[in-house]
Amino acid sequence: MADTSKRKLETTLFGQKYATPLIQAPIGVQSIFNPNGEKGIAKICSELGIPFTLSTAASSTIEEVASAGRDGPRWFQLYWPTDDDITISLLRRARENKYNVLVVTLDTWSAGWRPLDLDSGYLPLVNGVGNQIGFSDPVFRAKFKEAHGIEVEDNTALASREWLKIILSGSVQPWERISFLKKNWPGPVVVKGIQHVEDAKMAVKFGCDGIIVSNHGGRQLDGAVGSLRMLQPIVEAVGKQTDVLFDSGARTGSDILKAFCLGAKGVLIGRPTMYGYAVAGEEGAREVFMGLLADLDQSMGMTGVTDLQASNTSTIVSSNEI
Repeated sequence: MADTSKRKLETTLFGQKYATPLIQAPIGVQSIFNPNGEKGIAKICSELGIPFTLSTAASSTIEEVASAGRDGPRWFQLYWPTDDDITISLLRRARENKYNVLVVTLDTWSAGWRPLDLDSGYLPLVNGVGNQIGFSDPVFRAKFKEAHGIEVEDNTALASREWLKIILSGSVQPWERISFLKKNWPGPVVVKGIQHVEDAKMAVKFGCDGIIVSNHGGRQLDGAVGSLRMLQPIVEAVGKQTDVLFDSGARTGSDILKAFCLGAKGVLIGRPTMYGYAVAGEEGAREVFMGLLADLDQSMGMTGVTDLQASNTSTIVSSNEI
């Protein structure tokens, strides 16, 4: 009997209000889904007011995506280079092109064991596809030329190997190095790939502005715990000190609502958008977003939730309680 005819889907992240709770997750090499690559999704996100997160492993440059996304909100995801000069260059380019949130991926300092890719020998980055941010970076280009006496275009296979050694180095950055990013980035610094309460506490301790609870779409560690399972414990531990977002596994409006009931302030959407983009281009991606929002709105009405930000665990019944 509750009146749920007026429902609010807005959310506030890092002090900024967004019209929807959705964020496009960082996904690399989007040209394998559509020839327009990241530019097409950035355009749709801009039209819908959804933040587009550009992956470091993109098949479009920082500048191209900014142009395609026009005035829409955009975030930049960093595979943290081992070379500080290159890191600073990437951050500078992102700042200059009005990316306002930095998303630092912590769980992919090395690629996980992916049997399907290994069996087929599939890694576009090795062939230069998905390295466009690196290949267009003036500092990387200068260092590559100094080391090898040629331009990136003269030997893209070699340039690809050099770039991958920098962004997928096999070595981790310690927590103390977060201060380096905060020194060189004026906006929010968000860490992605947190799956443990103690790691979440460390993120807060070292000044991170946000946490994305994520298992990298299940692509990094076989048998890794589901992100939704860890969301509530992390929110309870640090949710009053920082904004906590959810990533990996949202497929429906009710999935998004569940994440908010467990304390998330935003939900990243990954594969569903790419499926729509691959099948029907920009229109397909738009329909995925619109379908998710419509499903979320209807799910809120059906559960008696009128304000997404006011949702809480009283709406959730765990399997242990049935």
